[in-house]
Amino acid sequence: MVFGRSDKRHRPDVEPVALKILVAGGFGVGKTTLVGAVSEIKPLRTEEALSEAGRPVDDISGVESKHTTTVAMDFGRITLREDLVLYLFGTPGQDRFWFLWDELAQGALGAVVLADTRRLEDCFGAIDYFERRGIPFMVAVNCFEGADFYPPDTIRDALDLDPSTPVVLCDARDRQTVKEVLIAVVEHAMATTPEEEAAPAVG
Repeated sequence: MVFGRSDKRHRPDVEPVALKILVAGGFGVGKTTLVGAVSEIKPLRTEEALSEAGRPVDDISGVESKHTTTVAMDFGRITLREDLVLYLFGTPGQDRFWFLWDELAQGALGAVVLADTRRLEDCFGAIDYFERRGIPFMVAVNCFEGADFYPPDTIRDALDLDPSTPVVLCDARDRQTVKEVLIAVVEHAMATTPEEEAAPAVG
């Protein structure tokens, strides 16, 4: 060691692998909350107040306290490892904004379908979308207060999912449980993606 200086070699910065993950599900299921819970940057949100004009097409039964709606997307970022960064894109939940999904889905490694057991049928459209396009996905049940509890296998049967499709319980407000959901979807996507297209394993 030279006086006043270290002889340690400078380590080159690691170039992280950037992966795109979609967060989908029905209206009012907690997609914006999930993205905001884990994003290490200020999330980009495209929310507008619910209006009388949208009342005939926006079904708020079960989520009567909701006063805003996503009209384009939510966007956030989380670093899972120094060489692995996830970019999160929350999709709009209403049918009238589904024309945006094809653009958002381009280049996505996988998707999280967020579900609410009080309105489980609301996630059928998202599940069908990803199944038809061959995009690996998992279902994360957002455990709302007051909602009935069902084990993952019961939910998998109710949604008629393939046995290999992960189903987990989470709290979209809690950073740690959301992070576990994202790790699970990356692992699932990589297990179902051809080896030449896969990114480094999460561990």
